[in-house]
Amino acid sequence: MNPRSPDVLILGGGVIGLVSALRLLQAGRSVTILERKTVGAGSSHGNCGTITPSHAAPLAAPGVIQLALKWMTQADAPFYVRPRADWRLLGWLTRFARRANGRDYLAGMHAKALLLNRSRALLEQLVRDEGLDCEFATGGTMYVFRDPQAMELANPLLQPLLAEGVEARIVDGAGARTLEPALNDSIVGGHYFANDAHLRPERYVDELARRVRELGGVILENEEITGFEREGERIGAVITAAGQRHAGREVLMALGAWTPLMGRQLRLDLPIQPGKGYSITMENPKAWPRLPLVLKERGVCVTGWESGYRLGSTMEFSGYDDSLNRTRLDALRRAAGEYLREPLGKQVREEWFGWRPMVYDDLPLIGRAPRWDNLWLATGHGMLGVTMSAVTGELISQLITGTSPSIDPRIVAPDRFA
Repeated sequence: MNPRSPDVLILGGGVIGLVSALRLLQAGRSVTILERKTVGAGSSHGNCGTITPSHAAPLAAPGVIQLALKWMTQADAPFYVRPRADWRLLGWLTRFARRANGRDYLAGMHAKALLLNRSRALLEQLVRDEGLDCEFATGGTMYVFRDPQAMELANPLLQPLLAEGVEARIVDGAGARTLEPALNDSIVGGHYFANDAHLRPERYVDELARRVRELGGVILENEEITGFEREGERIGAVITAAGQRHAGREVLMALGAWTPLMGRQLRLDLPIQPGKGYSITMENPKAWPRLPLVLKERGVCVTGWESGYRLGSTMEFSGYDDSLNRTRLDALRRAAGEYLREPLGKQVREEWFGWRPMVYDDLPLIGRAPRWDNLWLATGHGMLGVTMSAVTGELISQLITGTSPSIDPRIVAPDRFA
């Protein structure tokens, strides 16, 4: 069977693959997407949908290792590593720990802020220009605290964010409840980030897929990739479980947390670990929060839309274990009960988990893959795939088409670890 031959063959139909496809189509390239399930079935589906320049601070912050060691004994902690023999994970954690210092923290924040601030502006423009019906809303997000000492320790962390152009201000407990009346009286204060936004992520993905198809892009679902045909230093074809062969002049791998597994077939040792997250989606309580919240001490995100209400987050390193951990779901409910006047809706619509592609320097891999002439990567976005989707699509399109890039591509180049 002759290979299908678009200009760009995209592996992965999540938010990153779809925005990249849209931008490439707008640049005049033909595109085919291969998706092993349905579009947005991975971590694009059940996340909290926040668009957050406020998340510019790297996860590898000074002091985080001591906190992580404390959490290791708590199965419901915001960060959890399941004990097991996994040398790749051990190497990843070692490199992560080495970055938990002031110099790397500030350098990483600067790079992340460049990406996040640009993507925030591009994403709002994308939603408007393409007519994406995804409950996009501005108005900010707020990190809220119940522990005065925890808030006091966190307040100085706003200064480097302000220096990177992230809008932020401190509010007291009364101010936090004025901004979001759904908070209960235990809240002592918060950090309000006025330029953040949010949307319903699964609707965003569906709308992106609609526009890709309208512009002539081909999306092939239920096409599980099993291997590659090589032609020297080029990917000649991609093979699926059904025995189909698909080819493209360029191949873009946007497989999220599955990228390192596919990459190993191509001699690529990518520094990505699957970070498992959870969410619960339910009908809105009567007093649901209109402002997305981070329940800071518990590391839980709360997002409400007219169409539903979601509790999410947590980070679990347990490989690709596909079981639903009830302990971690229950932790989301307990956290909501501590911070909110009416924490739960009456009807649960979905309990979900998915894997985020975590890179130890907390920056994505966007650009040409090492060793291969026609292979590109757009992956490793951690918990910020939705937020960084717009800037990733822009940069990938610019790099593949040879257009001058809008940001320095070296900060996210896949070969930066060589």
